[in-house]
Amino acid sequence: MTMPTKSAAAVATSLRSALPAVAACAVTLGGLTAWTTLGGAGSPAAVGVTDARLIMPADPGGQTAVVFQLRNTGGADDDLVSVTSPRTGPVRLAHTVVRDGAGSMAMVDAATVPAHGTLTMSPFGLDAMVDAPHGLSLGQLVPFVLHFRDSPPQRIAAVVVRPQDAT
Repeated sequence: MTMPTKSAAAVATSLRSALPAVAACAVTLGGLTAWTTLGGAGSPAAVGVTDARLIMPADPGGQTAVVFQLRNTGGADDDLVSVTSPRTGPVRLAHTVVRDGAGSMAMVDAATVPAHGTLTMSPFGLDAMVDAPHGLSLGQLVPFVLHFRDSPPQRIAAVVVRPQDAT
């Protein structure tokens, strides 16, 4: 059994008909490469943490809040997904919800740090709830690690403050 063969003219015609599509792909790929190289595709999230404060609990060893200021200098949003500390028990992200004049806490899975923006946590809004270590004193530093969906973990020490100094 013999395989049918195309003449050289037929092959040349097929190649010429495919040439515009191949050229369009090459031009598009070149344009996208230039756009990305020049920063048009954005930049990844770049989150930094400052101003960490742990509120001195009224009840020694009781629950309290720790708050942070998060600044994202990158071109993409990122999510704070968890907070840990070697000095406290589990840390839970929480948001204060006020309904009919009464406040309650709702646990949240993540908090978005907007691209080129800031997320300022507050005991009256988004915070991280912890069981305070025993023996806290004002001005003491307590270590925390903030974990993000895309950015590397950030280590910071929160200073223990009075409730009125937490905002």
